[in-house]
Amino acid sequence: MSPDPLDALRSVCARLKFAPLPELLDLAELHRRPTIRTEYHSVASLVEEGHLPVLFDKLRTEHGPGHRLPAATNLLRVTLREPIFLVASSLYLTGRAPLLAPDTLRLPWNLSHSRFETPIVVDARTVVLPDDPAADHPDTLVARDEAEQIRLTAEALFATVEPLVEALHAHSRAGKRTLWGWVLDTLHFYMLNPARYLGRDAEQAWELATRLGDAVIAAGAVTRRRPRLFPFAPDHPQGTWAVRGTCCFDYKGDPEHGYCTTCPLKCDGERRQDLNEWLRDPALAP
Repeated sequence: MSPDPLDALRSVCARLKFAPLPELLDLAELHRRPTIRTEYHSVASLVEEGHLPVLFDKLRTEHGPGHRLPAATNLLRVTLREPIFLVASSLYLTGRAPLLAPDTLRLPWNLSHSRFETPIVVDARTVVLPDDPAADHPDTLVARDEAEQIRLTAEALFATVEPLVEALHAHSRAGKRTLWGWVLDTLHFYMLNPARYLGRDAEQAWELATRLGDAVIAAGAVTRRRPRLFPFAPDHPQGTWAVRGTCCFDYKGDPEHGYCTTCPLKCDGERRQDLNEWLRDPALAP
C-alpha cells in the first residue's frame, strides 16, 4: 500500500521547534474516547446547534480577555491554530495538502476547565499531485496540477472556517475582515515559520503562502490588508520576518503588553530593533 500521505509531515515536524499539529484520528478512534469530561464538537455542530455563543461567553468569562475583539481572535487561535498549521505547513514542506471539512474538524471542549483542547482532524483526506508516491493511497485526492491543488485546498479551508467566522461575527460583533484577516495572516506565518527555522528561502515560502491566500480570498474570504515580509537583517539566514495585515487586538486585552512585534500598528523602527535583539539573544523572544 502507498505510504500514509501525512507521514512525511509528521517526520519533518519532528525537526521543528514550533509545530502545533492537531490530533489526526480516524472516526473509530474518536468514538472510543471517553466523553464524561469532554464534548467533541464538529465545526458544523458547534455552529448549527448554537453552541458557539455559549462557549465563547464561557471561555471569555473564565479565562478572558474581557474585551470582545481580542476575545474573538483568541477563539480563532484556540480552535484554528493547529488546523491552519496542518494545511499550510504540509503544503509547503511536503507538497501535500490536507483537506479540512466542517464535519471532520472536531473541537474538543473540556467541561472541567471550560476551554478548548487540541483540535482533532478525523479521517483526513489529502490532495496530492499526480507524481506523488502517495497518489494511490485511499485517503488521497489527486489534483491535475499545482493550481488545482491550491484551489481545492483553499476551498476546503474556506468551507470549514466560514461557518465559525460567520457565527463569531454575529455574536461578538467583531468584523469579518478582522476575523478573516487573522486567518490569512496565520496561514502566511505558518509557511514562513518552518522556512526560517530550517534555513530555507523565506521569499519562496511567502510566495506559496500568497498563492494559497489568494485562492482563499477567491473562495470568499474578505480582508482589508494582507501581511508583508519584513527583512530586518538581510545578511542573516533568519533575518526575515513578517508584519501582519490585521491587528489581533491583544493589546486591548492587555494594555501593559502593548503591540505585538508583528503588529501592523507597531513602528517598523521599533520592530527592527526588537527582532535584531532576538537574533543576538533568542532567550529574549516571546
